[in-house]
Order: sequence, then C-alpha cells, then structure tokens
Amino acid sequence: MNDMRAALYDSYGPPEVLYEGRVPVPVRKPGEVLVRVHATSVNGGELHGRAGKVRLVTGRRFPQRTGIDFAGEVAEVDASVTGLREGDRVWGILPRGRNGFGSAAEYVSVRPRRIAYAPENVTLTEAVSLSAGGTTSLTALRDKARLRAGERLLVRGASGGVGSVAVQLGKALGAHVTGLAGAGNLDFVRELGADEVIDRRATALSELGPYDVIMDTVGTEHRSLQGLLAPRGRLVSIAFDIDHPARGIGYILASAVHGGRRVRFFSGNPKHDLFAELAAYVERGDLRPVVDTVHPLSGIAAAHRALEAGGVRGKHVIRVV
Repeated sequence: MNDMRAALYDSYGPPEVLYEGRVPVPVRKPGEVLVRVHATSVNGGELHGRAGKVRLVTGRRFPQRTGIDFAGEVAEVDASVTGLREGDRVWGILPRGRNGFGSAAEYVSVRPRRIAYAPENVTLTEAVSLSAGGTTSLTALRDKARLRAGERLLVRGASGGVGSVAVQLGKALGAHVTGLAGAGNLDFVRELGADEVIDRRATALSELGPYDVIMDTVGTEHRSLQGLLAPRGRLVSIAFDIDHPARGIGYILASAVHGGRRVRFFSGNPKHDLFAELAAYVERGDLRPVVDTVHPLSGIAAAHRALEAGGVRGKHVIRVV
C-alpha cells in the first residue's frame, strides 16, 4: 500500500480544477492512528480555499488537497495508543495547519484526541453529514451563546450544513427555534423541528425579532442582525464576509467591547470530547443525518459546484469507499 486515491487541484479556480488523483498514503507517526476514510463532506471553507480566496493561508504549492471532516474505520494503531483497535468506527476533523485540508482521500493519520467513536445508530456516510455542523453548532449554541431552555433562537441559513444541525440542536436544548431559509427549503426546515420558518427573501430582517440568540451561518449584515437581539441577547457568527473580512471582524471585535448585545465569532477546532458528546446526541435521537446528495470521490467537482449553486439541504457527502 504505497499510494491512495485523493481529491486534488493543481491551481486555484472554479470547481472544475478538482480531480481524483493519487498521492502517497500518509505515514503514521508515533502516537497516531491511521483511519481508512469511508466518507467526507464538502464545507464552505473548502470552496474559498479552492477558489484562492485565502491564498495567504493556503499558499502556492500544488497540488493541494481538500476535505476537513471524515468518518471511517481504524486501519492501524500505534502501540502507544490505548482505547482504540483496528476496525473501530470513528469520526473526526483534521486539525489546522496539517498541510492544509486532505480528508477527501482513502486514508488520514491523526492523533487520537482528534477522533471519537462514531454514533452506532447511523451509517458512516450519514454520520459525516453531522460532524462539522454538529461540533460547530454545539460549540456555538451551548458554549458560546449559552442558549437556555425557553429562549428564542433564530438560525440564519437554517437549511445548510451547519444551520440544519443548529435547528435540531436548538430544539434539543429547549429553545423556541425560528429558521430563516429560502422559500424552497421552508418545509425541510420545519421537518427538522423548527417552531417557525421564514422566507429570507420575502421578509426583511428589520421585520424580525426580538431573539435571545441568533446563530448566523452566512457572515454578512451583522449590524442588522444585532438590532434583532433582545436585551442581553447574543449573536454567534461562524462566518464572515470573505470579500470584506476586515469589516466583519472589526465590527465583531467592537461589539465585544461595547454594549450588552454581544457578537461572538469563532472558528471551530473540535477534539475528542466534543465528538463524543455529539455522538450521544445522535444516539439519543436528538440529531438526525442531513444528507443532500452522496457523490463518489471522482465527483468532487460536481459536489463543490452543487454547494456553490445554493439551495442545499444539509450536506453534500463524498463517499470514498
């Protein structure tokens, strides 16, 4: 086993730059676990990376890889690792700075703290649809916003990969959930458990509110969203306007200093405990998979193209095996 299939691109550009190629199988370092990847999903940050919008971070060395999250089976375990065996079903997310992305491949090698047992009541292809969105939503709603039972929650982008999980998690935490989404996805968001659904194009933001917590997955109009908050309300944004990053981040930093209605921005970097907690939510039935379409690895370009087109319901998943 010298090389493996992986999604690659040789230059920045549209989805068509992506292709299925071959790269060396990662060498498992001391203390690491080699995971055979069954599935990964397409996340918004990967679109920006592939398009070259964050090239100051991703650099100019090619070919580059894509894929952040993964679900699969343990293939090899270092002798120093305890609690994991070959064949265990696991899920996780690659850490920042590990040669960019790269989970859209047959194997990844990671530290045990980056993975946990995958939920038993769903397939690995289904599980990966919840991994990035689930850990992000759990951190945003429970840890950053401290959402409490009985509070009013607005999820902006409620049909997408993160928003669709946030709606379910908000209900599990006891909130009254309003989902903001496109007209074609309102029934889908309602089926996820939202108490109210609102067409984002037919209703102006100024007509909404007040909300105790707003979870924004879009990354724009933070000032308008902040105006919808009740006293002591909290706005958590998991994105910022990629074309005007200084404007969005500057506003968030200013809000953290001034006023009672706070804006919190964060970028997830989940580890073992968070994945284990997320698996418990799935196994209790509080969260269900949200798969829009399953693509083969060779269809990675089509998956990126579909996510860029919008109207997604949950996640576009890449089945590797």
